[in-house]
Amino acid sequence: MAKKPKQQQPGGTPATVVLTTAGVPYDLHAYDHDPSHPSYGEEAAEAMGVSPDRVFKTLLADVDGTLTVAIVPVAGQLDLKALASAVGGKRAAMADPTLAERTTGYVRGGISPLGQRKKLRTVLDDSASSHPTICVSAGRRGLEVELSPEDLKTLTAAVLAPIGRA
Repeated sequence: MAKKPKQQQPGGTPATVVLTTAGVPYDLHAYDHDPSHPSYGEEAAEAMGVSPDRVFKTLLADVDGTLTVAIVPVAGQLDLKALASAVGGKRAAMADPTLAERTTGYVRGGISPLGQRKKLRTVLDDSASSHPTICVSAGRRGLEVELSPEDLKTLTAAVLAPIGRA
């Protein structure tokens, strides 16, 4: 993990702009995205040589009519009931992928929890706190950002809750 924030590079993403502006330390990990790989998250973990329990995917769900961001390890799945409960809702379903892309400004497989077009309520799986750093999408396929879970929680105003399952 870097001791000081990276300077914004040309071609940065809204996620890296948020991190740089906030002065949060982070590392970028770029890899060649393989469109034939069956899982964006597992591909990222393999390409970076990082345990899948430290690489988190960003998913969008509809909880009682409100779009909600869920950040869970790529090694598991999102528990929709637990997500609804974490935000005081009754029912959750995965959001339409086109709506997720349009709302966040990112493409599927590259949706970052940072720098989204619209501020959405966010829930981070509590397993994140067991790691000094985690990786999430930096805003495009083949680019991950590594940062402390506490910084991610702060920047996204996330609630920490057990929303992932193996």
